[in-house]
This record gives sequence, structure tokens and C-alpha cells, in this order.
Amino acid sequence: MDLSLRDKVILVSGGAKGIGKGIVKVLAQENAVPVIIGRSEEDNLEVVREIEQEGGKAFQVVAELSKPEECEAAVKTVIRQFGRIDGLVNNAGLNDGVGLEKGSYQDFMASLHRNLVHYYLLAHHALPELIKAKGAIVNISSKVAETGQGNNSAYAASNGGRNALTREWAVELLPYGIRVNAISVAECWTPQYENWIQTLPNSEEKLKEITSRIPLGQRMTTPEEIANMAVFLLSERSSHTTGQIIYVDGGYVHLDRAL
Repeated sequence: MDLSLRDKVILVSGGAKGIGKGIVKVLAQENAVPVIIGRSEEDNLEVVREIEQEGGKAFQVVAELSKPEECEAAVKTVIRQFGRIDGLVNNAGLNDGVGLEKGSYQDFMASLHRNLVHYYLLAHHALPELIKAKGAIVNISSKVAETGQGNNSAYAASNGGRNALTREWAVELLPYGIRVNAISVAECWTPQYENWIQTLPNSEEKLKEITSRIPLGQRMTTPEEIANMAVFLLSERSSHTTGQIIYVDGGYVHLDRAL
């Protein structure tokens, strides 16, 4: 399907790995120009090269998104390079295990900056260009905003905030025709998830237990499946969809676990 995204400049935070990389690759396949914003120039450039070798276009900006000044600088760099921004995917973050017992005020606030504050900052600084383009915003969120997980106070709060901002921005930006939606991720097989599962005792058995509880197909969601939804939401094919939190999770959150 042609999603009419040719030459659209789309920012993707954390676009060099996992779900972000999946989104960047699908955007390039749709002839958009994904712009990776991430802390590692080496990782960013590796994905840019992959896309260029496949005949697509991409760009990258190095930024430590937990630092507000670098969020602003990254957006300004993109505007200087392209003169426009047509869409934003807020994706970067880390399930960092800052809990109520195991954590401090400093840990909690640092986690909010890693996982939530830059969502606001990138949208804030990109907004003038998004208004000109009548662009779209997609926020990547997590099931822990609803389900809880244990020892995850900061990450749960961040994802609750991501969902709340999605609905708030959808209202605030109605006059500009800017649509804002979120994708809630549950069990998605990414390098980050693989690293986490390896830290558990009997990791293979634990993975089998988790996947057995995913109703649709008893398998993990793939980054490409998240990406396909994200790119659809960025496109005019979803022209009357805004303020939605969409669960691309094989039914994991809402279907009866007794299945």
C-alpha cells in the first residue's frame, strides 16, 4: 500500500535499535526520509547506511535525549537540513527498574528524563514545523502504564505520562489538524528485551512461559509489526484517527489469560 509518505521528513527518537529501527526501516520503504535521533553516532550511521544500500534515504542526529538542550539542538539541526518536519515518533526509552523500594528521588527523576521528558521536548520544539505541515505524532508506550510490573515505578509513571500526553496533545492540536496517537507495546522481541531475559534465571524457560501467555499465536510481537502500525498512523490513511492508544500486542493486555 502506498501511504503517500514520499519525501516526508519524520523524526524517530531512538531510531537505531529495536522498535525505533523497525519504524525507520518501514518509513524508508515508504519513501519517507526518517531522521534517527539517538546518542550513538556509530549506531545511527549503521542504520542510515543500511537504508541507503537498500535504495532509501535517511538522516541522523546525535543527541543525548535526557538533556533538554540536546533535544532542542537536534530539532534545530533537522530544520536547518530539510526546512521542514512532517511527523514525529517518540520512541526512545529504557525499562530501567527504578522501583519504590529500590530507588531514590534522583533515580526517579533521571528515569523520567530518560523516558518521558524528551517526548514533551521533541514535540514542543518540532511543533511550529508540524503545524505548517499538518503533521502527525506517534508516541510509543508500554503496557506497564496499565498493568504494572513490579519494581518499575519510574517507567510505569513515564508510560502513564506518555498515554496522558497523547490524549492531551490530541485535544490541544485539533485546531491545527495534527493527529496524535500512541502504540502500547507488551512483549516485543527487541535487543533490549533479549538482554533483559538473559538476566533471569532459567531464561529460556521464562521466555517460553511468557510467550505461552500471548493469545494470538503464542509468540512475541515483532518490531516490524509495531512499525507497520506506527507508519500507518503517520500517514493520511489514518486521517480520522486521533487520541487513540492502540495495542499491538497479540491480545496480551486485554484478552482473558485463561485462553
